[in-house]
Amino acid sequence: MTPRLQTPIRILVLAASLRADSLNSRLAALAAESVRHSGGVAELTSIGDFDVPHYDGDRETADGIPPGAVRFRERLELADAFIIASPEYNASIPGVLKNLIDWASRHRPQPFNERHALLLSASPSMVGGNRGLWALRIPLEHLGARVYPDMFSLSQAHRGLGPDGRIAEPAIQARFESNIASFMGLVEAAKHYPCVKQAWIEYLGEKPDPAIDRVEITEVAG
Repeated sequence: MTPRLQTPIRILVLAASLRADSLNSRLAALAAESVRHSGGVAELTSIGDFDVPHYDGDRETADGIPPGAVRFRERLELADAFIIASPEYNASIPGVLKNLIDWASRHRPQPFNERHALLLSASPSMVGGNRGLWALRIPLEHLGARVYPDMFSLSQAHRGLGPDGRIAEPAIQARFESNIASFMGLVEAAKHYPCVKQAWIEYLGEKPDPAIDRVEITEVAG
């Protein structure tokens, strides 16, 4: 019997820094390359591609969701998963990234729910931006994203990223590639084998019970 061909997984890779030649933009490019090397389809984007104003409920009521957030939602919905390479600002999330998440979350259905995510960071500091990633997990997991447990932070990235775009230390480069490949394996399994998705939900401590599953609530006019 001829085996059924499966479509490759699609991953949106977002560089969450506006700075030209950002360390996290370089790390995002490396992640996209690793996704493609592992047989996936990667779309490399920058947060500058999704420009949005500061979130304002009155502005949303008057003008709706801005085009930048609409484009971001469309890209997320085309992907099976997403990767964010984010800098750390004052031990937390860059404001521009949190603002984009807030705007995108206003869509119904909101696009983060049940979508797998991998978080990366690169920083000149010794902690590699890891504190910012822990802060970033909070809104994403609140919105229902399945955030991969093994985050990757590259410390002293101004020295750690070589001129060829790869991580200078071979052992760390190998760990980075292994992290990407393992994440992709989970995403592929969840896409093609629903039982794995249920097991992943249970691993996160949730019970696949309709009474407590996350649902999108549609308001009904009275």
